[in-house]
Amino acid sequence: MSVTAFLTDSTLCIGCKACEVACKEWNQVPADGFDFRALSYDNTGSLGHSTWRHVKFVENGAVPGFGGNASEVFSWGFSSDVCKHCANAGCLEACPTGAIVRTEFGGVYIQPDVCNGCGYCVVCCPFGVVERRPEDGRAFKCTFCYDRQKEGLEPACATACPTESIKFGEIEHLRDTARERVRDLEEKGFDDVNLYDPTDTSVGGIHAFFIVRGDPKTYNLPPKPEVPTTYLKKGWMSAGIAAAAMVAGAFLAFTGSSDR
Repeated sequence: MSVTAFLTDSTLCIGCKACEVACKEWNQVPADGFDFRALSYDNTGSLGHSTWRHVKFVENGAVPGFGGNASEVFSWGFSSDVCKHCANAGCLEACPTGAIVRTEFGGVYIQPDVCNGCGYCVVCCPFGVVERRPEDGRAFKCTFCYDRQKEGLEPACATACPTESIKFGEIEHLRDTARERVRDLEEKGFDDVNLYDPTDTSVGGIHAFFIVRGDPKTYNLPPKPEVPTTYLKKGWMSAGIAAAAMVAGAFLAFTGSSDR
């Protein structure tokens, strides 16, 4: 079975939100985005329990002009965000019930009938994707359209995208496609294009990588995401050293008193 992935090319996104609608319709995700935010045309705001695909509006920023030589110009960009389905998933590592599993396609899937609503996955997601649903406390996020993949279909969001900003396919093939796209854009004079796929951190790469212009942080993509459980190693090591020191101190104190 092939390991699959998303490639989201923000340079092709037109902000139509067709991916959001398709995701909600197929997965029967609750409606949201109807509250007036007075901040943006981006009505859904962020990923969450009722927004599994989120088209971010990157507004009121400035990016280098074409070719890198022009002065900075106003930019209004778009990018469709989604769960990253990390190679080393903090949510999966933290789940105490086995509700979160790795599928045969490489995606990270939360089984809603097993989730007990503890929330450990929420705090252990380095991208802030997982969220508990207020009605019952269970955690939800993108399922990678696992049901569609099992039937040989593409995820709903990729199918609905009119500009092919969202591509779906075998992960290594998409990585090659992404690198080729970046080279093509650079040859055309765009010197601020980045491929976001943090393979050099503890997340070990992601199954939903992005082509963006400018700083990835503008698109809510952290520069060095880490799996929180990696910090446990330092904690256990420090605790072990402290315990060893206490044992050594007690031994020395005991032997010293025996000599007297």
